[in-house]
Amino acid sequence: MNNNDILRRIRYIFDLTDSKMIAIFNSAGYGVTRTQVSEWLKKDDDPACKKCSDTKLAIFFNGLINDWRGKQEGPPPIPEKRLTNNIILRKLKIALNLRNEDILGIMKLSHLVISKHELSAFFRKIDHKHYRDCKDQILRNFLNGLQVKYRPEIHLKAAFKWK
Repeated sequence: MNNNDILRRIRYIFDLTDSKMIAIFNSAGYGVTRTQVSEWLKKDDDPACKKCSDTKLAIFFNGLINDWRGKQEGPPPIPEKRLTNNIILRKLKIALNLRNEDILGIMKLSHLVISKHELSAFFRKIDHKHYRDCKDQILRNFLNGLQVKYRPEIHLKAAFKWK
C-alpha cells in the first residue's frame, strides 16, 4: 500500500474533511495547505496527484494521536523518515486507544483471523527474535475492519447491493 492510499482510506473511514485534515497536521506542528491535502488525496492516476512522503504521513499520524488522545507533555515526537506497516499499525493502535483484543476483533470484521502471538510480533522491536513484518495484506484487512466498525452504514449498503 502506498502512503496516499493509506491517507485516503483513513480520511474515508473517519469521514475527515479537508479542514479537519489540516487541523490534524497543525496539531503535530506542521502546517499544510488545502491544495497540498487535495493533491495527496487525488487518485493515483490523476496527473495532479502528488506523492505523500513517509515523513508527512508520520506527521499526520502524530497529529491524529495528538488530536484524539491529547498532546503529551514535553517536546513533540520526531516523525519517522521511513514508515513501515508495523509503525502505521502501532500509531493507529495508539490514536484509537486500542488493546490487542480490540485489534483482533477489528481484524475479524474483515474476515481475517490471527492469533494474539502473531499480533504481538508486529509490535516488537525489529531486533527481537519474534519480530514479524506487517505485510500489506494485514494492514489492508485492518483498515477494512476499521471501515466496517466506523462506517457500518456503508458496509451494509455494499452487502445488500450483492443480494
